Amino acid sequence: MKIGVTFPQSDLELNAADTRIWAEAVEDLGFDHILFYDHVLGADRSTRPGWSGFHDMDDRFHEVMVLMGYLAAVTSRVELVTGVVALPQRQTALVAKQAAEVDHLSGGRLRLGVGIGANDVEYQALGKVFENRGRRIEEQIELLRQLWTMPVVDFDGQWEQVVSAGINPLPIQQPIPLWIGSSHDRTIERVARLADGWLPETRVLTEARRQIPLLHSHLADHGRDHASFGLQGRLSLKDGDKDYWGEALSTWSELGATHFSVSTIWFGVETLSEHIGLLEDVVEEFGAAMAGTP
Repeated sequence: MKIGVTFPQSDLELNAADTRIWAEAVEDLGFDHILFYDHVLGADRSTRPGWSGFHDMDDRFHEVMVLMGYLAAVTSRVELVTGVVALPQRQTALVAKQAAEVDHLSGGRLRLGVGIGANDVEYQALGKVFENRGRRIEEQIELLRQLWTMPVVDFDGQWEQVVSAGINPLPIQQPIPLWIGSSHDRTIERVARLADGWLPETRVLTEARRQIPLLHSHLADHGRDHASFGLQGRLSLKDGDKDYWGEALSTWSELGATHFSVSTIWFGVETLSEHIGLLEDVVEEFGAAMAGTP
């Protein structure tokens, strides 16, 4: 199981130099990947009584494609992972182009996690329809893979049209690994049918134990082997003590996770050095697993 970390965008006001220091520390400590959360806009709750969105204008999010382009230049080994981009609120061809560029700049280190998102405010501002996003993402995924592997594409879908055109340069990875992030049971069939891997939203171990058999069942229905399908477990360090950290790691390993990300966000530390110190604690706890030994 490959162990990575979540970029602490909401805790640290990182300038370019500190972002580089943090990323270099991640590589030096032996982590496999960096996972990035993504939002374009944050809503003002004071003007929306009853609005139930999770993230709002007070939550900091760097633009994920630009950030990965920068980190592609200041890292040499870690995989760069979006977890996730709300694909239906974005232009598909532009996402294909941006992802291909990040893949080039990083030497083929991009894993693109996509999802439908839940922030209607962003959809409205970006000029996209919120209500049909689940159906549209399936067409977008098909088009992304064509744009990443074919120099010229002709695509005539219900929502997407490309007429004898393509991106240049194509990405190094053809296609770029495309994972789907989701939380609801009803979306797991789509994950099994279309994705290279799954980024479950849940961090609750009992919920993970319940949902993974659903994934395996849907994979079997589509003739796919769960042993070769990607699965990303998650741990937020704030959710428990070091005993819980170990329980989370072992549970996700037992469930067949191929990747596992650790988040220091909202743990209560405030400085760059404190966040790096937490990652050092993780290495101390998970060192054997990171080294690939029992």
